[in-house]
Amino acid sequence: MKSLVDQHGRKIDYLRISITDRCNLRCIYCMPESGVAHKSHEEILTYAEIMKIVVAASYCGIKKVRITGGEPLVRKDVVDLVAAIAKTANINDFSLTTNGMLLGEYAEELKNAGLRRINISLDSLVREKCEMITRRDALNKVVEGIDTALRVGLGPVKINVVVIRGVNDDEIAEFAKLTCDKPLHVRFIEFMPIGDNSIWGMEKFIPNDEVKNLCRELGELKEEGSQPNGNTSSYRLGKAKGTISFISPISSPFCGGCGRLRLTSDGKLRLCLGSAEEIDLLSIVRNSKFSSEHLIEAFERAAILKPKGHRFNCAPHISGKKTMCQIGG
Repeated sequence: MKSLVDQHGRKIDYLRISITDRCNLRCIYCMPESGVAHKSHEEILTYAEIMKIVVAASYCGIKKVRITGGEPLVRKDVVDLVAAIAKTANINDFSLTTNGMLLGEYAEELKNAGLRRINISLDSLVREKCEMITRRDALNKVVEGIDTALRVGLGPVKINVVVIRGVNDDEIAEFAKLTCDKPLHVRFIEFMPIGDNSIWGMEKFIPNDEVKNLCRELGELKEEGSQPNGNTSSYRLGKAKGTISFISPISSPFCGGCGRLRLTSDGKLRLCLGSAEEIDLLSIVRNSKFSSEHLIEAFERAAILKPKGHRFNCAPHISGKKTMCQIGG
C-alpha cells in the first residue's frame, strides 16, 4: 500500500464521494429553489466505477471514506454500495452524510450493511424556519431519522448545523442542549461562500468564537480532544451525553491539516472545496484500456496539485459555479 503526501507535507488519507447531485430538499445555501440541471444517468459514476476508484484510493493510502450527495439516500440501491465499501480492505473509517429525510427508512439497513458513523444536516429546530431554509416541510422526518439512527445503534450520530446570522443564530443554545440528554454530537459549521451562492455575505457570517461564547452561557465547555485532521475540537457541557464541535474554515482555517479529496458524482476528483481545479476520473474508468494504475497515477497527481489552502477569505465564490450539491457535501 502506498502513502499519498502532498507538496506541503500533508498526508492524503480521506476521500469524500458524492454519489448523486439530486436532493429531496432545496436548502437556501446549497441549491437554487428551482433545483439544478441534473446529470443524466450516463453522466454519473456507476457503483461499479465508484468501487474501482475506492479500491485504487485504498491502495494509495486512503483510509477514510464518506458518502455524500446531493442526498445519497435518494439514489437507488445505495445500501449495496455501502456494503461494498464497508468490505474494502484498508478502509477503516466509513461514514455517510444525509439530510435525514429518508434515514428513518434506511438506518437499520445501512447499519446492517456495515455503516457506523452518520452525519445529519439540520439547521433549525423550528418547523416553520426549517421549512424556510430547506424549502420543504422537513423537520418531523429529520427528527424521526435521528431517533431511528440512535435506536438501531449507528454512532456517533453527528448533527451538522450551518450557522447563518439572522436565520438560525437564535437557536444555537437549543442545538447545544441536544447533546445533554442524548448521545448526539452537534457540529456548528461556519457559513462558506461555495459556488454561485447568492445569499452569502459577511453580514450573514458568524465566526465560531461567537457561537462558542453563546454555548458557554449554558455552562462550562470541557474540551474532549481534537480530531486527527485538525479541523475541530470537541467539547462537552458538564455531564452531557454528547459533544459540541466548532468547524471554522473561515475564521480559523485548518488547511494545514487537510488530508481530503472529493469525488463528484460525475467523476471529477476535486482537490479542495475552495478551488475549481479537478481531475477527470470518469474518462479513466470508462477508457477501453482501463487499468487501476491509471487511477493510482491520478491520485498521485492530485496530491501534487492539491493547493496549500482555500481562498474563501480573499475571493468569494472562488470555488467556481458548481453548487454544494454538485460538489458533494
